Amino acid sequence: MSIVAERLSAIKPSPTLAVTTKAAELKAAGRDIIGLGAGEPDFDTPDHIKQAAIAAIERGETKYTAVPGTAALRKAICAKLKRENDLEYTIEEISVGCGGKQTIYNALMATLNPGEEVIIPAPYWVSYPDIALLAGGVPVFVPSGPEVGFKLQPADLERAITPKTKWLILNSPSNPTGVAYSAADLKALAEVLLKHPHVWVMTDDMYEHLVYDGFKFATIAQVEPKLKDRTLTLNGVSKSFAMTGWRVGYVAGPVAVIKAINKIQSQSTTHTSSISQAAALAALEGPMDFLVERNAIFKERRDLVVRMINDCPGLSVGTPEGAFYVYPSCAGVIGKTTPEGKLLETDSDFVAALLESEGVAAVQGVAFGLSPYFRISYATATATLEDACQRIRRFCESLR
Repeated sequence: MSIVAERLSAIKPSPTLAVTTKAAELKAAGRDIIGLGAGEPDFDTPDHIKQAAIAAIERGETKYTAVPGTAALRKAICAKLKRENDLEYTIEEISVGCGGKQTIYNALMATLNPGEEVIIPAPYWVSYPDIALLAGGVPVFVPSGPEVGFKLQPADLERAITPKTKWLILNSPSNPTGVAYSAADLKALAEVLLKHPHVWVMTDDMYEHLVYDGFKFATIAQVEPKLKDRTLTLNGVSKSFAMTGWRVGYVAGPVAVIKAINKIQSQSTTHTSSISQAAALAALEGPMDFLVERNAIFKERRDLVVRMINDCPGLSVGTPEGAFYVYPSCAGVIGKTTPEGKLLETDSDFVAALLESEGVAAVQGVAFGLSPYFRISYATATATLEDACQRIRRFCESLR
């Protein structure tokens, strides 16, 4: 009898964290490595948020909080959702967790029965299918390629729905593509969902404020209020406020589901850090003008990477609306050979050879459910990105 639970055989460690770890190991060994795998801003948490955390410590706010989060933070989340998304919630309809990942885990653990299906548009964030599997669910992948802008199409959603479908997960702007759903896109999907009242929607809005070129963010419960009673709206402070390590995510939804989520959390983490909650409160209630400058820098980096990647033989990429990722196709280099004689048969081969040859760490497309692509995070210094793209081009030019 193995000490390791059988359920773990169905899942794998996070591929994005694996790439980051590998890059760090190579750098520690003396290699000149540029890591483009990490999904976190390179900016620091704004000072007013850090000062709020320090003040909370000095006030002695270092004790347990309520399982779903402090009343003050949940009130601030309600105010944020009303102010920015035109969504009305009470604090009983809010649960705060240890980052967006835990809120997703809590929600699926609290709602999935064995064999129930979770529709996941591909490419997808790497953790969605594994969390669904851990919860006893069945991931149902719906590929959406560049011909449809990497967006789930209404007809494809309709075909994927079965009597066993429990959830549809939507992520906009998307990790890994950076593509965002417009209000019209969401309305078209909502029309399908309205015909299937047994299907719930989980919308991951973590990159809400990281949008460019005048794109107007929307979330599905805002676009179609009739879906609100079977929608979980997830968000957090990790990306927009550069607070990945603070571990604060939140979810808004019907009271019965939130109570179930809180029950799961009560037997795991109890709650996220009281200090992190104080910081998140300052984030949601404080100024956001810092985003203007940061988003301008992200847009500049995006445009640089898109231009330079499209100048690499065999690679191509479109211009996404948000987040800080691009998802280039490497179809044009599949079947080629490296100077060392390695045949590139997959996107995994491509990123492995790129790391070995030029010291650039990216994430293979197969990790996100759609090949042959790879993900680049442009949340790093502009000069470093330019160096990385020059290395990628040099690598592509060396292939035969």
